[in-house]
Amino acid sequence: MTGPVRVLVVDDQPLIRHSLRLIVDGAPDLAVVGEADTGAGALEQARELRPDIVLMDIRMPGGDGIEATRRIAADPALASTRVLVLTMFELDEYVHAALGAGASGFLLKDAEPGRLTDAIRRTHAGESLFAPSVLARLVENYLSRSAPASAPASLTDREAQVLTLIGRGLSNTEITQALTISMGTVKTHIGSLLAKLHARDRAQLVIAAYEHGLVGAGGTAPPPR
Repeated sequence: MTGPVRVLVVDDQPLIRHSLRLIVDGAPDLAVVGEADTGAGALEQARELRPDIVLMDIRMPGGDGIEATRRIAADPALASTRVLVLTMFELDEYVHAALGAGASGFLLKDAEPGRLTDAIRRTHAGESLFAPSVLARLVENYLSRSAPASAPASLTDREAQVLTLIGRGLSNTEITQALTISMGTVKTHIGSLLAKLHARDRAQLVIAAYEHGLVGAGGTAPPPR
């Protein structure tokens, strides 16, 4: 039997860390295994505890969460550890930097407890998650840099459909329902997308869906190919 998802909580404010611990430990399939109040402490704790998920605050005195995220994502010994960023801000330069550093998802600190626990589970399962407002503004920023290109010619029609739904924020289960295909088939397509688009994780696939024009700025899909 597998144990609960192991979570490291990183925030410089004791009250927030305590609140997050209560929420996480209140779920039967999740467990807090450690806490840190700086980026340096987060890296140290991650290497010692090997958590499944790091709930990372990115604006902390005494060591920021961006560098910690970068070093966690780059450490081969922590290949199974994913970083879920918790932020007070819908979008700023820190969020962009955290994405580039290897964060797997972004959630606002004012999210409902159930949203947080669901985000932890989905991030652990490899389904990178963005708070809707973060995703909308993140995508708007990416699209403002250059006009969307067409979908890569290397993608099959089905792969393009899966990438579109990923860009719209659907989970694997929701994709199986939308396309009437099996979970195994969805995972196979996602693996192919990661390889063809040279993407590190699902978070980069979300951005790719927008960059290639498969999803519009409002989260809507364009007409069928």
